[in-house]
Amino acid sequence: MKTEAQAEGDSGLADELARIEQIINSPEMRDVRRHRQGNGRVLRPRNAATIIVVDDEGKEPKILMGRRNRSLTFMPGALVFPGGSVDRADATAPAADNLHPGTEARIVANMRGRPSAHRAHALGMAAIRELAEESGLLIGRKGEVDSAHPASSHPDWQDFRDANVVPAIGGLVLFARAITPPGPPRRFDTWFFAARASEIAHRPEGGFRPSGELEALQWMTPGEAIGGPTREITRVMLVELMRRMKRDPTLDPSHPAPFYRALRGQFHREIM
Repeated sequence: MKTEAQAEGDSGLADELARIEQIINSPEMRDVRRHRQGNGRVLRPRNAATIIVVDDEGKEPKILMGRRNRSLTFMPGALVFPGGSVDRADATAPAADNLHPGTEARIVANMRGRPSAHRAHALGMAAIRELAEESGLLIGRKGEVDSAHPASSHPDWQDFRDANVVPAIGGLVLFARAITPPGPPRRFDTWFFAARASEIAHRPEGGFRPSGELEALQWMTPGEAIGGPTREITRVMLVELMRRMKRDPTLDPSHPAPFYRALRGQFHREIM
């Protein structure tokens, strides 16, 4: 039998999924899809990684979120988690450890194209790189940059070299995955990771170093975030997070992860 909290969480998910389906099937989105199909344009989702950093030191868990710059094309002004596209250098950047075996196996079993541990590594590295670029927070191990733990020479990883931190992805937990429905100007196949704030090895002076892309960074409860200027998929993930923290407060890597995608006008939730 479901508890009252579980029933409320299920209702919240149903409401958000219905909202997304309404947008997918709106006349505006249908017109955009017909226009692109008529021009022979097929928008294939780009691989992306997002990270939900959870600080559970207080009475209620808080998460790191920021607002996207209003000048950006994709989701301007929206309250989001740190994240972005996977870069080529992410696949070769060294780390102090590997993804948890269960996390890596689940990613490899579900990814598009040619699945490999190499590509799964890139997703984890992209998540912590984007966090570093957008907030200045570095997830890794302090004081281990040496011949045994080399740092990537790529400019994307300069912050880690400067702080003498080796990136670490072993503490990342696969939280969810979502593919942007057809219609928007950009589409992403986004893998959402969760990490505890205790994994942070370096914090900039003042707590954050906002980027030109992500601004007004702050720690807030999922409930506070839902009340902010969040977009549909972000609200879905916030509801999922509240459900997850009640059922799995330790963020067990073996816990099932949901996968969201649009099929024939409906936004489906599957379990990976």
